[in-house]
Amino acid sequence: MGPDSGQPASSRLARRLGTGSAVVIGLGSMLGAGVFAAFAPAARAAGTGLLIGLAIAAIVAYCNATSSARLAALYPESGGTYVYGRERLGPFWGYLAGWGFVVGKTASCAAMALTVAAYTLPHADRPARTALAVGVVLALTALNYRGVRKSVLLSAVIVAATLLVLGAVVLASLTGGTASTGHLRPFPDADLGGVLQSAGLLFFAFAGYARIATLGEEVREPRRTIPRAILLSLGITLAVYTLVAVAALLALGPAALAAATDPLASAVEAGSWSWLTPAVRAGAAIAALGSLLALVLGVSRTTFAMARDGHLPRTLGAVHPRFQVPHHAEIAVGVVVAIVVGFVDVLGAIGFSSFAVLGYYAIANASALTLTRGEGRPPRIVPVTGLAGCLVLAFTLPAGSVLAGTAMLVLGTLFWAAPRLLRGRGG
Repeated sequence: MGPDSGQPASSRLARRLGTGSAVVIGLGSMLGAGVFAAFAPAARAAGTGLLIGLAIAAIVAYCNATSSARLAALYPESGGTYVYGRERLGPFWGYLAGWGFVVGKTASCAAMALTVAAYTLPHADRPARTALAVGVVLALTALNYRGVRKSVLLSAVIVAATLLVLGAVVLASLTGGTASTGHLRPFPDADLGGVLQSAGLLFFAFAGYARIATLGEEVREPRRTIPRAILLSLGITLAVYTLVAVAALLALGPAALAAATDPLASAVEAGSWSWLTPAVRAGAAIAALGSLLALVLGVSRTTFAMARDGHLPRTLGAVHPRFQVPHHAEIAVGVVVAIVVGFVDVLGAIGFSSFAVLGYYAIANASALTLTRGEGRPPRIVPVTGLAGCLVLAFTLPAGSVLAGTAMLVLGTLFWAAPRLLRGRGG
């Protein structure tokens, strides 16, 4: 099915993004709050073994990215794995992928909004931080409403600022006087279960590369642009994360890193560059803002695609006649995230989101397994490794996250099955 097949011009999005813009969106999705927060829980799970966990997370992410890229080139439509699962595995699997993505990433949006508030108002009480988080969500929703090119411009500014801050963190950690190779011994200092749990936690910091695929209808030359942009953004992110992880471990050691609530700021504060700590905290808030911007963009596009196919209220499939964006979907996502912010904490949102998103990518890899050679099938080891990796990492997450994520997928399944059962009885 072609990118525009069966859809009237009034319900299609404008193709305005090139490779550079798509890479910026991918970097804006990945180089966010995850890198400022994920290393502490990963160190608690695996100590120095978090470096192995980082490698495992990167391998799974690479497999997911490759499978997503091949599928996105064949189906360059808004919706990502929602479309791939529908076309390759059947309507239910596409729906379940879309449901998992929308629900999981809505939780991620809430986590990023709360992270912005926590870094901006570290000493304020919960109501004040919640109010700021709600305000941030509504402001970014308004920005996305005005058009995707404005979002790309802001993403580029945020990515540049984040890279500058992370570069300063690495330099300060390595030259501040506390770095020691002794902090890496013994290596690794955790069992396989701990290493796998750290990989599952660190995967949260990688998730975002396929956000490019959810913008399939807004990318020029999608068969060439989407695969290139996904792999470029993933490669850049992996290089940055590896440098940051090694520098933080050398500066603090695994025990101190595990105990830190703001691990990268703590790595800087421990040495002679402590004067840079406020800038690192500001950078973390900016990075979380960038993640939230890209998340709202991706969730609204999947919501739009599902509504256009009748799996969500069809009014969410409307396209603004002037700005050529799915404005009803964007408003709905913004309102839901603003409500969720008042009821969740950051850690719970991250665990829940990770489980749902790993399930989403499991369906992407299963879809890629059905591709033929003529359709650009990747080597079979890639989707097989990605599928197995997603399932293993999902079930190494904390039990509460696994139970909540499973319950939400079951609920989504019931929403799918109920109207069909009712129609069957009526017939």
